[in-house]
Parts: sequence; C-alpha cells; structure tokens
Amino acid sequence: MPDPVYSAAPADTLRVVPLDAFTAIYHRASGITHLVASPVPEILAALGPDGMTLPALTAQLVERYDLLDADGAALRARLDELVAAGLARIA
Repeated sequence: MPDPVYSAAPADTLRVVPLDAFTAIYHRASGITHLVASPVPEILAALGPDGMTLPALTAQLVERYDLLDADGAALRARLDELVAAGLARIA
C-alpha cells in the first residue's frame, strides 16, 4: 500500500496571520480560528496544495530546517491533527 499524500487545505480557504511566536489561521470553511505555533505553519507551507508523503515531508523539513532528530511518529501525529482540524487533507 502506498504512503498517503498529505496536502494543505486550499489557500483560498485559509487566512494566515503571523503573530510573533504564534500564527493565527482562520479556516473559512468552519469559521474557526486556530492559534498555532511552530512547526504547524512550516508543515503547511511545505505541504502546499500538491502535497507529499510523510517520508518526503520529513526529508524536506530536515533539509530546510537542518533538523537532526526528526521524529516521523510525531510528525504523523501533527499531520493527523491538521487533517482533523481541516487545515490539511489526505489525498
């Protein structure tokens, strides 16, 4: 079975506003504003509309942010939370 492909919610459904250490993300479809911290904005930016698999996302985040101890299980948990909140989806 191939790895699922995660993608960010369409850009026109989100309003993203950086607020110092936090980022407010208004999800137009649900009317909910999420207050998130790193690495959520970075994950959503990396996923983009085309999406990627967990291994590809992990590799990109490791390269982009020079991570030494990337935890695939923790990243999958964050992705599952983003999907549940409607900020990401599984293709």
